Amino acid sequence: MPTEEQVREALATVNDPEIDKPITELGMVDEIAIEGSRVGVKIKLTIPGCPLKDRITTDVTDAVVRLDGVDDVQVVFGSMTDQERQQLSADLRAERGAANPDMEIPFAAADSDTKVLAIASGKGGVGKSSVTVNLAAALAQQGHNVGVLDADIWGYSIPRMLGVSGKPVAFEGMVMPLQAHGCKVISIGFFTDPDRSVIWRGPMLHRALQQFLGDVHWGDLDFLLCDLPPGTGDIAISLAQMLPNADKVVVTTPQQAAQKVALRAGKATEQTGMKVAGVIENMAGFTDPETGRTHDIFGAGGGEELAEALETDLLGRIPIDPALREASDAGVPLVVSHPDVPASVAISQIAKDLAARSRSIVGRSLPVTMG
Repeated sequence: MPTEEQVREALATVNDPEIDKPITELGMVDEIAIEGSRVGVKIKLTIPGCPLKDRITTDVTDAVVRLDGVDDVQVVFGSMTDQERQQLSADLRAERGAANPDMEIPFAAADSDTKVLAIASGKGGVGKSSVTVNLAAALAQQGHNVGVLDADIWGYSIPRMLGVSGKPVAFEGMVMPLQAHGCKVISIGFFTDPDRSVIWRGPMLHRALQQFLGDVHWGDLDFLLCDLPPGTGDIAISLAQMLPNADKVVVTTPQQAAQKVALRAGKATEQTGMKVAGVIENMAGFTDPETGRTHDIFGAGGGEELAEALETDLLGRIPIDPALREASDAGVPLVVSHPDVPASVAISQIAKDLAARSRSIVGRSLPVTMG
């Protein structure tokens, strides 16, 4: 017959799916009852009617049933008292620093350990969002804690590309991000009717971005990837103001027209204080599987020319692969569904190179100028 200590040790391996911390650490384990080979566990939910009860039941059962002598596990639920929720909220806020009780943006601090990458493009249609989700998934596969912020408020596509849906739970003034493929995700798409347009102007966009960065409980992230809308509008300016430590990654195609437009997006960093971490050339040639010949459908050399003009590195060239589009529509990143194809290999290598770099900006002031 297992001991209560052994059961608690098993439960310590179970994370709350929203907060992503052990349920024992969060004070969610209320009671443990042991009768022969049967174990009963009462879990206190952070909020009544938690939508992830089934997930918690499965995880708790799987963890406890592995103990020697356990044949049956029964999970029942209660909920935390208001006082317990407030204490848990205070503890979670305290993790973000005693000087940050008001949920200010943790990534803006000069000593933040999170590398923020703003994924930008000069124009739409170059594959910026698909590059973002695949880079995020690749970084997660490599063992990093990754968050994805869908900052393209008008044209959000991250939820579909990552195959994640639902409404994030609000807990004592904090929003718990959804998760997919090892990444924490937040998007305006989780809060709006998918068939209605988001028609917002500057102040509303700024506030939404501020809430996504400050009110979401991201936890300890190694990387936060922000999928920006194309161009250099309000959101790009607001992000630069809020996250002066962020680096920009510019996505372009080999096409000269795309490269010229992307140059303007990259040059915008001269006014915002960001640094361009590098250029990614997407859609860099198609190799015919029957003949082995590579066709430069969108031209050649645009990524290299852009990197040279921005005085930065060409991080990599991602070849055209119809499976990349299919994977995005299916909600499974290509690096997950087809990890060995050339496009996935290129993306994974870019992720490794970015992870190997030290954070390039520490405490840089932000000389934003408004024309």
